[in-house]
Amino acid sequence: MTQTLVIDYYSDVLCVWAWIAQRRIDELNKKFGDKVQFNYYYVDIFGDVATKMETQWAAKGGYDDFEAHVKHSCDDHDSVVINPKVWNTIKPTTSANTHLVLKAIELNFGQSAGIDMALAIRKGFFESAIDISNLECLYQLIESSGFDMQLVKASVNSGHAIAALMSDYQQAKKNSIKGTPSYVIDGGRQTLYGNVGYRVLSANIEELLKNPANEASWC
Repeated sequence: MTQTLVIDYYSDVLCVWAWIAQRRIDELNKKFGDKVQFNYYYVDIFGDVATKMETQWAAKGGYDDFEAHVKHSCDDHDSVVINPKVWNTIKPTTSANTHLVLKAIELNFGQSAGIDMALAIRKGFFESAIDISNLECLYQLIESSGFDMQLVKASVNSGHAIAALMSDYQQAKKNSIKGTPSYVIDGGRQTLYGNVGYRVLSANIEELLKNPANEASWC
């Protein structure tokens, strides 16, 4: 029987490191196939962007310096595209609206559909400079991807989507998630977060697949 390693993946859609990490996750899925299972959760890092800029970035130059930080972060990643308008003329106010509609998609169409839509929304922001804090912009992106907007809006209006999102946020707190993206591997045997390279992720996964949690260790 194939050993499956579960990885709980926490991210905020506005986090540039999560945008960069998408390529690494794609490669990990290609390499390990059904030996790994990514479960996606959202964490509140950019829930209140204005306050984040005032408290964490004001002394460094506010939006201007944050914009430079985001674009500098991608200097060593040729495949990662950042639109010049991102954090310049396009300044989202929150990531929560995006997380909300993505949970609505998960509830109606499954997690795989939610993962695909999250990637489309991230591309919309980072590559096309779409304000993904704006619900109308989000609904346009979702509709253009072929999802039934009536079902999505019904889950938002009923409160089911926000309840699912709050569950994600609470789980992030319970697991002491410190940043985005974060990888909680094999029920907490390892937790990695931030700009973790592909080789580090791959090596940790390989080691845990060789030494399952239910087998004794000689260490």
